[in-house]
Amino acid sequence: MARPRILVVGAGFAGVGCVRRLERRLTPGEAVVTLVTPFSYQLYLPLLPQVASGVLTPQSIAVSLRRSRKHRTRIIPGGAIGVDLAAKVCVIRKITDEVVDEPYDILVLAPGSVTRTFDIPGLVEHARGMKTLAEAAYIRDHVIAQLDLADASRDEAERTSRLQFVVVGGGYAGTETAACLQRITTSAVRRYPRLNARQIKWHLIDIAPKLMPELGDRLGLAALEILRRRGIEVSLGVSVAQAGEDTVTLTDGRVLPCRTLIWTAGVAASPLIGTLDAETVRGRLAVGADMCLPGADRVFALGDAAAVPDLTKGGDAVCPPTAQHATRQGAKVAENVLAALRGQPLRPYTHQDLGLVVDLGGKDAVSKPLGVELHGLPAQAVARGYHWSALRTQVSKARVLTNWVLNAVAGDDFVRMGFLARNPATLRDFEHTDAYLTPEQVRAHTAALRAARV
Repeated sequence: MARPRILVVGAGFAGVGCVRRLERRLTPGEAVVTLVTPFSYQLYLPLLPQVASGVLTPQSIAVSLRRSRKHRTRIIPGGAIGVDLAAKVCVIRKITDEVVDEPYDILVLAPGSVTRTFDIPGLVEHARGMKTLAEAAYIRDHVIAQLDLADASRDEAERTSRLQFVVVGGGYAGTETAACLQRITTSAVRRYPRLNARQIKWHLIDIAPKLMPELGDRLGLAALEILRRRGIEVSLGVSVAQAGEDTVTLTDGRVLPCRTLIWTAGVAASPLIGTLDAETVRGRLAVGADMCLPGADRVFALGDAAAVPDLTKGGDAVCPPTAQHATRQGAKVAENVLAALRGQPLRPYTHQDLGLVVDLGGKDAVSKPLGVELHGLPAQAVARGYHWSALRTQVSKARVLTNWVLNAVAGDDFVRMGFLARNPATLRDFEHTDAYLTPEQVRAHTAALRAARV
């Protein structure tokens, strides 16, 4: 008999967590595992701001999928653009743009998320995101380019617009991005004799009334104080009304001359979820506590793309889209896949939150491990220790640790790599959200495929 085919979509924390557990637990010949991902690495997302600020090199947080000692998983280099649940087929667009069909017996959906945007004039045309390795590398180039261009310009209005930076989103990603990038411009200005440090202005804005409310009032206020002490202007209860090439208009009426708008205002489930024609909760697939998709045969969904009930809160709430939950959900789904293969009962996902860490660069951080509130050097030690230990390979751990030490000792050279010098590289260019099929297109595609085989 043919071995069961397990197809895992996505190589984020959830997908990789599932594949790694399956590789360890499957017996030889028990099943075939296939992973669909455009890149053969797992991106360690929490450290993206440190790549953007030059503290870490991009390769440091791209954890290789091929370094596994038990690497038996077939990797398809591409992205899933549609799923036909009835036909049990996943439609995949390879990195060569070739569209192929991959049949499965068990499907694990962990496609992750994309940057959440709103219908704001000019947003997708002019804002930059912080969701991919390419975006982080580009933002570093872009920020240093603004310093270079401002230093060379004789036009005071141009200088002003190039030296104002706006970050939208008062969550972890936005706060860490603003904090880390502000440090780079503060350090770099000493190398630009024609620039005045007082001309460089960073703005962090968020529509919420509090900064990182998950941290609690005391740590949230401590983080706010750190940012403001550094000169970052934090505006709460405010958002973007319009984005232009050299201005950003805020909802409180202010018009900021600005050529750098970084958008980190939350995430939305991958558009792949819309191709399934299944029930959703705020855009995420509605699944049971065992992460099975109701009404579908042997389909699991987890991570940012699934609304997994949080049993520690009575099951009325869903687990937040965090790396901590995604990693543990991946391991639990792997156990449930094995149970399904072996005719055993499935088990629900439960997990107690281990806490939160926020690295603000340098000696600044706020952390809440296991409910204990920390800030300053102790919080920084916890934050970096947690991230370092969470990296999956010894090579990536060595690279990250070496980068941290080298940056602390030698600082930055403020060099632009120039890979995307002629590309605007905005949200529109990086997200590729128009690449997915509609449910009708998926069904028509698989029907045509079946007809061609007859």
